[in-house]
Amino acid sequence: MNALAISLHGLLATIWVGGMFFAYVVLRPAVATLEPHRRLTLFSGVFKRFFPWVWMAALLLPTTGYWLIFNVFGGFAGSPVYVHIMHLLGLIMIALFIYLFYGPYRVLKREVAAESWSDAGIALNRVRHIVLVNLILGVALIVIVYAGRYGLFS
Repeated sequence: MNALAISLHGLLATIWVGGMFFAYVVLRPAVATLEPHRRLTLFSGVFKRFFPWVWMAALLLPTTGYWLIFNVFGGFAGSPVYVHIMHLLGLIMIALFIYLFYGPYRVLKREVAAESWSDAGIALNRVRHIVLVNLILGVALIVIVYAGRYGLFS
């Protein structure tokens, strides 16, 4: 069961962080030359398809993480430092995503549907900033976990 939990944990983290990397580093610059209404409509559609995956990650990452903490390390007291850092950064990332989903993303969807391109652009910019913060946290988390497992904090 631990092998399944760690596999699912890694897969979900890869989907979430990889999706943010793709959206921010690849997709955003590639569509920068599109007319605003096309770019905003595209991003609204991309997020509509990506965010259910992020919700799945936001729900299952803590579930698999707590399973591993209690079944592999015997609880938080027996967990290495990198696991505590992963836990904290993961909770921050989830909180930021929930804010993004119910705040700026909701506004983006509403303004795109209303064809209010200026307000949709403001909302997309807010989404972009939150995605950037979460991407930085996600990359840092991955580095800390892999390096931590091999002695970064020893």
